[in-house]
Amino acid sequence: MRLGLLEDFEVTFAGEVLHVAAPAQRLLAKLAVVRRGRPTQRTSLAERLWPESSPTRAASSLRSVLWRLPRPRGRTLVTCTATTVRLAEDVRVDLWEAEEQARLLCALGSPPPDSLADLTALTRDLLPDWHDDWLQTAQESFRQKRLHALERSSEALRQRSRYTDALSAGLGAVESEPLRESAHRSVIAVHLAEGNHAEALRQYDGYRRLLASELGLRPSPAIRTMVAPLLGRPVDLASG
Repeated sequence: MRLGLLEDFEVTFAGEVLHVAAPAQRLLAKLAVVRRGRPTQRTSLAERLWPESSPTRAASSLRSVLWRLPRPRGRTLVTCTATTVRLAEDVRVDLWEAEEQARLLCALGSPPPDSLADLTALTRDLLPDWHDDWLQTAQESFRQKRLHALERSSEALRQRSRYTDALSAGLGAVESEPLRESAHRSVIAVHLAEGNHAEALRQYDGYRRLLASELGLRPSPAIRTMVAPLLGRPVDLASG
């Protein structure tokens, strides 16, 4: 059983997509994101999912949602007791896997090769079309983790001379946050490593123009230092 929370909500079993009603989607997402698979009190969960209902009505709604959850081949998505609810232990959650990958990539030392094999999950946001108040902090937290991981991946791949993959990782970070300077520095570093000076300057100039247009700011000395040798002049800290 697999619970997908990156980009879109999806539950699959043996490769088959299961139908999950909207209230059940909120329930499963909350158990995965807020409780991280830990047990949660039924009364607390019911009141948070149905805050405008009476405690009795909220508890009834929770029982109904739990009863209607899909059970393919007898497998369950949640484990319940008289007082608690939690995700079943064998449910895999793509968010948890992506966060572990990001942790490995951002740890001190060289990232393990397996963590660099597939960076797709790190290009996706946590349920971006959901705007629930309880989800917003988790969405931003994961976004920052994955952006740092993409930049770290780009650096590690560049050091291994895997320039195509390094460029993809850097551009993935840029696409996710076009105003993020460290992402643009990752892309420029790959172009410089390959000797593609025109590409490096094009990336810098595009970022410079965007930053001026959107925020009225100029690039930092750090990124200007990277391209200064290509322009044939020293970095001027007082100007862009």
